[in-house]
Amino acid sequence: MRAENYSGLFVFIQMIWQKEVVLNEYPRGMHLVSHMLERELPAMPVSGLLNIFIKHTSAAISLNENADPTVRTDLDNFFNRLVKEREAWYNHTFEGDDDMPAHIKSTLIGTSLTIPVTNSRMNLGIWQGIYLCEFRDFGGPRKIVLTLIS
Repeated sequence: MRAENYSGLFVFIQMIWQKEVVLNEYPRGMHLVSHMLERELPAMPVSGLLNIFIKHTSAAISLNENADPTVRTDLDNFFNRLVKEREAWYNHTFEGDDDMPAHIKSTLIGTSLTIPVTNSRMNLGIWQGIYLCEFRDFGGPRKIVLTLIS
């Protein structure tokens, strides 16, 4: 945001940048995509907010450990045990055994993140990374909307 002085009146100017990107198909699991998304961003403002939104109901976007890949495996195993396939009480079953559990997992984890931008960089913790959480066996390419507000 930029402030301009017009005859003693300050006017704040807000900039918004937005881009939709498509991530290639990933197998079921948790995938670190921080660097792929960073490559799609323009020069970052000194301060602002970055919103990352996934346009799907059977996948999610999350922020978690970026160093040890066993965290991703453990999270995937946890969610697969928490939300099982082929439950007798599922009504929505015509898209496959993995579809209704994918919708539930997407609801639990969420479809967007808002990350502060500080000193022209995403202000993440040292061990934080952005995950694509793919809950389908064959989810296909995933569309992500990046919105930068300064």
